[in-house]
Amino acid sequence: MQYLPIFTKLDDKPVLVVGGGDVALRKCHAFLKARANVTVVAPEFCDELVSLASEGKLSLIKEYFDTHHVLGMMLIIAATDNEAVNKAVFDAANNQNIFVNVVDDQPKCGFIFPSIVDRNPITIAISSAGTAPVLARRIREKLEALIPHHTGALARLAGDFRDQVKARFKSFSERRQFWERVFDSSVVSKVQVGDQIGAEQQMHDLLSKTLQPEGEVYIVGAGPGDPELLTIKALQLMQQADVVVYDYLVSDEIMELVRRDADLVCVGKKAGHHSVKQEDTNQMLVDFAKQGKKVCRIKGGDPFIYGRGGEEVQILANHDVKYQIVPGITAAAGCSAYAGIPLTHRDHAQAIQFVTGHCKKEGQELDWRGLAQSNQTLAIYMGVIKSPHIQAKLLEHGRAPETPIAIVENGTRKSQRVVRGTLSELAAKIEQHQIKSPALLIIGEVAALHEQLAWFGQTEQVSSFAQPITKVA
Repeated sequence: MQYLPIFTKLDDKPVLVVGGGDVALRKCHAFLKARANVTVVAPEFCDELVSLASEGKLSLIKEYFDTHHVLGMMLIIAATDNEAVNKAVFDAANNQNIFVNVVDDQPKCGFIFPSIVDRNPITIAISSAGTAPVLARRIREKLEALIPHHTGALARLAGDFRDQVKARFKSFSERRQFWERVFDSSVVSKVQVGDQIGAEQQMHDLLSKTLQPEGEVYIVGAGPGDPELLTIKALQLMQQADVVVYDYLVSDEIMELVRRDADLVCVGKKAGHHSVKQEDTNQMLVDFAKQGKKVCRIKGGDPFIYGRGGEEVQILANHDVKYQIVPGITAAAGCSAYAGIPLTHRDHAQAIQFVTGHCKKEGQELDWRGLAQSNQTLAIYMGVIKSPHIQAKLLEHGRAPETPIAIVENGTRKSQRVVRGTLSELAAKIEQHQIKSPALLIIGEVAALHEQLAWFGQTEQVSSFAQPITKVA
């Protein structure tokens, strides 16, 4: 982080703008919007600056810049087209330990102006640390479209009731749950249509009711790793949770998106080593919910596809614990797409089977004869360790040795690797390239399409796919 993002209260605080042209004018407008006491120094001024001064909104000093102009100022802008003057302003401000910004000269900026989404009092600032202001502006445009204009009115309503809520609910947890209840209620729609009286009345009604902390568990699929593959609902619930119970397969980038003050509990499982037994995880979810906590049980991929989500939901239902299920992009869909491998194809595969390399101990043996049929794709989860067994069984039951295979390690993540070969080479490829979990095995004719559809066209290894595959004509 090159700049610390802070919001500064400038009411009646002295700020200086050096320069009298259009750039200086834009900076003055920003300062005036923040109700600052603005002084502008320049030998000449544009007409609009003169007009603002005549209205008493700012002060003009018609002089060439001198070091004494910076004395007593809180913030300073150098907005001239003269590099020598800008440097003089920068040096004078630094000598007095005053924050200074030299327009379009990032090394001479002790602070910077971000792109702003203004939903007063909600303000969102986007900065590229001066490296790509146009990109920051593009991001702002996207946020402008996403954030409703009534957000500011909703925030002002919440501010009006803040003291009453603090008096009504003594603990932070109770207050947070109350506000979540408010923002999930029709108070929002009343504000949206301008029904201020109705919104205020409903706020009073909500305050008068007894609010007991109500626990809930969110069973959330985090997808295979790329945080941009999260659903909007998954992200929203991750931000609401008091406790986040997560697996090793959930990427660090996704864990960065959970609420900052949430308690994090790792119950990860690796081949041959279960740090927390599944039964203990199940009970943990029940216990947290009974304590009135919002619990996000986040899993790699989809919770109902080899994620034991079904087992956990059964336990929650048996204990009358409220829960929500949020599906995620399963590893087979995400990893294959990022590797440029369609799981079905009219010419190569009319069916697909999802298979796990790990089953319960003494579980039923897989239907290897059915799995070995041609014209279908096998997507095998957690198959790295048992790859010699998988390879032998498929060959034994008739799958051709030359059947194409692909091994996708860390699929959809920046460290993604794709190793290609044939079924007869499966185990040897895994050992040769030292493949580690998480990795998905794709077996079938579609695996050969990786050469055509992957970005770089490598047939052996492709690494660092940071975005979904895009075919360029």
